[in-house]
Amino acid sequence: MAKQAPQSDPAQDAPRVSPPHRAAAGLPAIAHTLRMAGAQMSPARTLATLTKVNQPKGFDCPGCAWPEPGKTHTAEFCENGAKAVAEEATERRITADFFATHPVADLATRSGYWLGQQGRLTQPMLLDEGATHYVPVSWDRAFAIVAEELGQLDTPDGAAFYTSGRTSNEAAFAYQLFARQLGTNNLPDCSNMCHESSGSALTETLGVGKGSVHLKDLYQADLIIVAGQNPGTNHPRMLSALERAKRAGAKVVSVNPLPEAGLERFKNPQNARGLIGGGTKLTDLFLQIRLGGDLALFRALNRILLTTEGAVDHGFIAEHTLGFEEFAAEAKTTDRAEVEAATGLPYEQIEELSRLVLASEKIIVCWAMGLTQHKHAVPTIREVVNFLLLRGNVGRPGAGVCPVRGHSNVQGDRTMGIFERPTQAFLDALGKEFDFEPPRHHGLDSVDTIRAMRDGRVKVFFAMGGNFVAATPDTEVTEAAMRRCRLTVHVSTKLNRSHVVTGARALILPTLGRTDKDRTAGGDQFVSVEDSMGMVHSSRGGLRPPSPELLSEVAIVCRLARAALGPQNPVPWEEFAADYDTVRERIARVVPGFEDFNTRVRRPGGFALPHGPRDSRTFPTATGKANFTVNPMTAPEVPAGRLLLQTLRSHDQYNTTVYGLDDRYRGITGGRRVVLVNPADAAELGLTEGGYVDLVSEWQDGVERRAPHFKVVHYPVARGGAAAYYPETNVLVPLDSTADISNTPTSKAVVIRFEADTAPDGAALRV
Repeated sequence: MAKQAPQSDPAQDAPRVSPPHRAAAGLPAIAHTLRMAGAQMSPARTLATLTKVNQPKGFDCPGCAWPEPGKTHTAEFCENGAKAVAEEATERRITADFFATHPVADLATRSGYWLGQQGRLTQPMLLDEGATHYVPVSWDRAFAIVAEELGQLDTPDGAAFYTSGRTSNEAAFAYQLFARQLGTNNLPDCSNMCHESSGSALTETLGVGKGSVHLKDLYQADLIIVAGQNPGTNHPRMLSALERAKRAGAKVVSVNPLPEAGLERFKNPQNARGLIGGGTKLTDLFLQIRLGGDLALFRALNRILLTTEGAVDHGFIAEHTLGFEEFAAEAKTTDRAEVEAATGLPYEQIEELSRLVLASEKIIVCWAMGLTQHKHAVPTIREVVNFLLLRGNVGRPGAGVCPVRGHSNVQGDRTMGIFERPTQAFLDALGKEFDFEPPRHHGLDSVDTIRAMRDGRVKVFFAMGGNFVAATPDTEVTEAAMRRCRLTVHVSTKLNRSHVVTGARALILPTLGRTDKDRTAGGDQFVSVEDSMGMVHSSRGGLRPPSPELLSEVAIVCRLARAALGPQNPVPWEEFAADYDTVRERIARVVPGFEDFNTRVRRPGGFALPHGPRDSRTFPTATGKANFTVNPMTAPEVPAGRLLLQTLRSHDQYNTTVYGLDDRYRGITGGRRVVLVNPADAAELGLTEGGYVDLVSEWQDGVERRAPHFKVVHYPVARGGAAAYYPETNVLVPLDSTADISNTPTSKAVVIRFEADTAPDGAALRV
């Protein structure tokens, strides 16, 4: 019997608050996993599905991109990975009757949590111009509608093709090929909103915009610095790697504005120590840094290293780097008082960290969006690279840069060419393989796509997965921009907010998920993904699809391409849709590192992509060397009476997908509209614990951006900062407030003030 979806919308419920936890995982995580899975699936389906997650002959978790170990456990998943699987493998279904019952205007009043809980989409749906309801549409008609709208554009650049990180390598390659055959490089993706700053900084300094470590390097490291990251919620399997590193003798330093339970203590559910013992203390030193203070911290560390005899690896620097003298001259001017003001840390704590650094030969720095979503994000990450280069900690086992990316295969999508600014070498190889001239001008990233829709320059928006409206900044501006389109199209497994904020016409195209068996005319198919550390491996679903009408992402792209480009287009789209080996053969000839793709991806564990800095200390930068950079120290300016807000996830959430209304580790249950404020800041601002306020952001354009009805929670946040969940607070992030160079929204640096609650009954609040 199919599971029933909730009909009421509990997302408006008032949150309850208790003290935050001091440890992560353990028996409570197991109990919560089983409870969440049981709400979506039968016990037999739960067992059959979860035992295949991240297994060599199973499917890749649709959650985060943390790599698989060489030897997998029977239960090779974390609590949040199990939630992601349960949401996709759910037995709940959305049929045409659902859309007949609910007009779009009604769905638009529902929370994102409620929409996602309704279940899997089962057939293509069309919202025609002037219509009030989505209605069923055939696949052929759906593709014809997209082709018609594309054909009416004045230029191919009037369309934008967005990609979420869950898209497979094969689908992503076909998708970017279609866009470029059409004539545009408008290929925005979710990287633009999270790790674009990492890619920009690493490409400039090391020549490769990816991490330089493998999982085994963490086990060999002497010191691991985890900055601006909460692995206990966002990458829980990383805690197992940190635990193993600790057992091997590594020290772990956490740098974050909030204490996070997962980095304090980890109760590994895979062993007795975690289940019935006290678990493992992970963090040796916690630096509770002010928001935006990481650049100053690494500047201070670099100054200490430069002025300590024997601390710098001059041999490595002379052989492999450029720009050292200019960097060193600037770093030595770093002022202690400015560092303390920017970081909020006593200088003695920074000196304590420096002693750990000096005692360590092999150092890894891991980071996530706590570093990437600031105006000065790229300089911050460049300074991290400076820190590692000083002691030769790139291209050495147990050392290197480790940007920990979110969505499974967000890195692989970029490798496959999902990029609005492709290299000339990639376009040359693509054009040669398919005998056409790809467009050479740069396309639009995610922020620029919103601007182009707002200004009427992009009229067709096509999304391969994701929830663009909820993932992007400046919600009211984004929604108004989306509504200016002629056509919006979303390839999705489940319903979300983006489906109810539409252009004049809208299509929902339901697709297979990672857990679903993919059978074509060519037989059973599998896809491939790239993890956060550059390992490529296969993924093969085993569940019967929720509906016989579903198509795979590869099939959707290929059938759309044929409809839009016409029968004369020479790309063998039909072959690609029938047999994914044929796609992989073309990838092998276009993308470096994928030679003999079909053979190597079938090996257990897959294969590693080449990485010059890691593999041979060769640096494919513009200079041919690793580049030191000069990064003037800066920190956000916050007027008196204001705080600096960071948006973050709850524990029952993955990106914009909300699995539940709890944030167990932070002690928040039953609701999401909370703002976490340091008690001392709250006292100065007159914010009573448990009271309700509106959050109003302030930016140079003078526009009022308001998020109403947030419960004040006194919480050990670093002074001067506050925290609240997204997507509820994306409305506060100005569209034009972006990181220099990368154009990433500054979602960790929003100046806010507090005003009286304008929605005391919580009415009309959506997630």
